[in-house]
Amino acid sequence: MDLLSRRDIVKSGGMIAVGLVAPRWLATIAHSDLLRQAQGGKVANDTVLVVCQLSGGNDGLNTVVPWATKRYYELRPTLGIKEDEVLKITNEVGFHPALKGLAELYQQKKVAVIQNVGYPKPNRSHFKSMDIWQSASPDSSMKHGWLGRHFDHQTSLTGPLNPIVALGLSTDKPMALNGELASIPCFASLADIQSMFGDADSEKLLRQIQGADAKVGSDTRVVQQANRSALDAMSLLSKQLRGYAPKETYGNTAFGNGFRQIAQLIATSPQTRVVYMSAGGFDTHARQAEQHGRLLTGFNDAITAFQKEMEAIGKAEKVVVLVFSEFGRRSFENASGGTDHGAAAPMFVVGSRVKGGLYGPIPDLNDLQDGDLKYKIDFRQVYATALDQWMGGDSQVVLGHSYVQLPLLQ
Repeated sequence: MDLLSRRDIVKSGGMIAVGLVAPRWLATIAHSDLLRQAQGGKVANDTVLVVCQLSGGNDGLNTVVPWATKRYYELRPTLGIKEDEVLKITNEVGFHPALKGLAELYQQKKVAVIQNVGYPKPNRSHFKSMDIWQSASPDSSMKHGWLGRHFDHQTSLTGPLNPIVALGLSTDKPMALNGELASIPCFASLADIQSMFGDADSEKLLRQIQGADAKVGSDTRVVQQANRSALDAMSLLSKQLRGYAPKETYGNTAFGNGFRQIAQLIATSPQTRVVYMSAGGFDTHARQAEQHGRLLTGFNDAITAFQKEMEAIGKAEKVVVLVFSEFGRRSFENASGGTDHGAAAPMFVVGSRVKGGLYGPIPDLNDLQDGDLKYKIDFRQVYATALDQWMGGDSQVVLGHSYVQLPLLQ
């Protein structure tokens, strides 16, 4: 019997894990490995994209502060960042005082700040807006996630990619990583991988649950082979991870723990091209000042340590970090010392190959839409730039449309 066709593999996704106690990640990796057996193929390039999601709706106006705009302080009489505390990067805007390290990277031309980013007819629901950002489809016409579709397209061109070409570090798999053909594994932490494969008995058990070899040429035999290939890939990754311990101080926060693990992964896993992480807490409806400052401090410490580590290990020219949130906050503060769900907000792209600077106009607080900033740059322009200029992809295929790209990368 021939190997399963691509369509058969997709349709039979539920049969991938032979043993009932097989972990979920094994099925997703084995799916990719089945496709690799059917076609064969290699990764298109050696750059790495790190996607950092600020979950909850980051307050963009208090992150990149329009300190020279009088209306900003009128709308935020208590929450507005005082002018003498702003880390000024131009004569109109500056960073929140917690972002000292990011401001220094900006001065080194390693940070692109893209202002007023959003999409038409913005949605203030966390879940719907996050789905829009992760699918890159405001009208829900595009299936799966934008990164999943990218790897689907790469699969169609070159054949299936390495099972760990992309990884998620999250308790729940981000929609952005969902694809039709490409199956991208997601782990709560790298420790999960190492606990499974760092112990010989654990790994032996994972292999034993695949059962005795089924009949040659049978569907079950093909699945068993795919599972074993996936286990081989994860075993190799576990060994690689033990070869390097990050040297910088990242901080004991969600950002610090995330970027520390990403640094370890990039330092030891040349197969990996995309890593996706998220950190929450940005839904600051009340008592925002302290909470937001604490979150930005964690982000600042982690991103600056990560950039320093990439430079120290010689990977800085190959890595960029894309930072986004599902929406910004309202232009005005509320009665609880916080801000409510808004629309447009800044994005960041960080790295040594970034053409640092300010992109897009200064937020116009005298021309709002229902109290929100109007978007000036579609987030899909940033995605298209990353796909075409960094990842060796085809943004028109992945996004379903051609978008004007930004000169963010060298």
